[in-house]
Amino acid sequence: MQSQEDANRAAFIEEAQDLLAELETALLELEAQPDDRDLVARVFRAMHTIKGSGAMFGFDDIAHFTHDVETVFDRVRNGEVPVTRQLLDLTLASRDHIAQLLHCAVSGDAPDLSHAAAITASLRALVPATATSADAPAHAADGECPAEPEQPCPPCARTWRVRFRPAPSILFSGANPLSLLDELRDLGGAQVFPHFSDVPGLDELQPELCHMWWDVLLSSESDEAAIRDVFLFVEDDADIDIRMVDDARIVDDAAYKRLGEILLERGDVSADDLHRVLDEQRPLGKLLTDAGVVPPERVEAALAEQQAMRAMRQSRDKESAARDDSGASIRVAASKLDFLVDLVGELVIVQAQLSQAAHLRSDPALLGLVEELERLSDELRDTTLGIRMLPIGTTFSKFRRLVRDLSGELGKDVELVTLGGETELDKTVIERLGDPLVHCLRNSLDHGVEPPDVRAAAGKPRTGTVTLSAAHAGGEVLITIADDGAGIDPVRVLEIARKRGVIAPDVELPAREAIELIFAAGFSTAEKVTSVSGRGVGMDVVKRSIEALRGRIELDSTVGKGTTLTIRLPLTLAIIDGLQVLVGGESYVIPLNHVEECVEHATPSAHGSAEGRQRIINLRGEIVPYIRLRELFASSGPAPAIEQVVVVDAQGSRFGLVVDCVVGEHQTVIKSLGRIYKDVLGISGATIKGDGSMALILDVPGLVQLAADQPPRGQRMSVAAHGGGA
Repeated sequence: MQSQEDANRAAFIEEAQDLLAELETALLELEAQPDDRDLVARVFRAMHTIKGSGAMFGFDDIAHFTHDVETVFDRVRNGEVPVTRQLLDLTLASRDHIAQLLHCAVSGDAPDLSHAAAITASLRALVPATATSADAPAHAADGECPAEPEQPCPPCARTWRVRFRPAPSILFSGANPLSLLDELRDLGGAQVFPHFSDVPGLDELQPELCHMWWDVLLSSESDEAAIRDVFLFVEDDADIDIRMVDDARIVDDAAYKRLGEILLERGDVSADDLHRVLDEQRPLGKLLTDAGVVPPERVEAALAEQQAMRAMRQSRDKESAARDDSGASIRVAASKLDFLVDLVGELVIVQAQLSQAAHLRSDPALLGLVEELERLSDELRDTTLGIRMLPIGTTFSKFRRLVRDLSGELGKDVELVTLGGETELDKTVIERLGDPLVHCLRNSLDHGVEPPDVRAAAGKPRTGTVTLSAAHAGGEVLITIADDGAGIDPVRVLEIARKRGVIAPDVELPAREAIELIFAAGFSTAEKVTSVSGRGVGMDVVKRSIEALRGRIELDSTVGKGTTLTIRLPLTLAIIDGLQVLVGGESYVIPLNHVEECVEHATPSAHGSAEGRQRIINLRGEIVPYIRLRELFASSGPAPAIEQVVVVDAQGSRFGLVVDCVVGEHQTVIKSLGRIYKDVLGISGATIKGDGSMALILDVPGLVQLAADQPPRGQRMSVAAHGGGA
């Protein structure tokens, strides 16, 4: 019993966190569209659900605090209280306090109640002194059947029939059925009809079980989703049937259903029993034909029409139910999903080993089975990884609150524009992307966008714009943060870098390299330490976090125009398609999303005087630089007479990687190299081959940096120095 109660409390906390996210999104949208009644309804509905469910599961502090916010938005719904900046500020503060109460419920810490009383007092000051329906005392669900609804029926209300039949064990979970009925009353006029037919005699009565069930006739402007939200946490412990029986918005002069139809629809009488009783009466058609009013063939034609229409409607109902079921979803623990991805990765390795063994045996039947297994494992891999993909818009929406609060703190007018929120990315990447994006946005607001007066003097709109966008680019996702602010002055950056000891006083750098010094540890352009910046911690952390995700970050800025920060990330961190190559007897894997083509190349002999490790080939009239991996990795043994050049796309430019031999495509399960080798430039991970040996996964952008002899500061060691072979 205790474990079930804990599980239900945990379910409430999880659902409440989702509702708080929805609440914050609706409030920020409401600020831009204060007259949108649907947004007001979304806010009220979220608060109402949190309050009712909190009371039901013992979170009385949340229920009591949320009640005042709900009361205000009930008056907003009725047009009695306007949507103002003050109201939104208080509601956002209330949302934060509820989140704090939830966090304390999980951690066991005592909540900070210092601001709660002030928030509540300010909210109550916004509500006129007259009592609201939300303040009305709840009525107990007893055996009386009211003749009239307990609240007046709104003029545009719909009437719903709600049958709530809880499982006898529902009380074990801590749920209170009477509280749920009170929640229904809060939605509108309700007539409650209790049923006692299942209550046993005193000698068999078990007081810990719920023996009653209820029918409720509810007149409300709420839709079915809002009514169903009342039962959000007891759906698995009750039979809940919600049907609309009348809509005041639709004029219908037809008579209401017959008594038999109502009883049959409610499930109170079976079709067989109803037909048996009705068969004792003479059918209407028989009465008409016996009276000579209608010929028998006309009655038969009318009956045929009735049956045909009934069949058509039943068919439509089944199709509609099938469509509804196709959109159903379930909640799965993230740990289970991660375990499934690990299993798929191991399956991919075993499939590769089986494929290699089958090719060695040259058994046609076995090869056919291996090809089928490869097809199925590919589909299973893609499907499993697809389950992990989430729209990045869920992360973007969280930053609207950050920009709103931070711009107010800095005294700036800033509008956040989000694009490409439907772009999907691996959930692990999304989870680890939050902090880097927060740093980037704070930098844009603090250092990028100017104060309103400065912008006006420069001929810019007083309101600055920060654009946060996402888009697919091959096997990567590009996340861009662009502002129309002052831009980055490379001269000032160099001056500050010299002053802070980031570079030597006599070092001169091109403008593009100079602005990239903002990624150096300890670098900051802030004149003083504030709550936003000035501690020299930020963009260096961002770069390390992005590189830990096997991504890279690019910076472009124009003084007076603004700054654009582009983050390139892989779609997934688990499994990729790669091109397996051999260099000096060792295997390497090049991510296939970087590969453009492969061409043959004679081993250079007369070109040995080429500078450094970089050489150039003429590829169909195009000059393409290349790197000989044999030299880069200090591989032993003679090079083959004919080498292969793998042409890759690196940071928007074509580059060649010269290898001994191209083995072919390889489904790559990415394994971490551990802490010792994780920072080796040019290597991003490892994988297990079909024969059980290891192959290193090449980091193409890192190899290009090595070729250009411009590795990031603090990383001037080559791959060969760390033992590049597998």
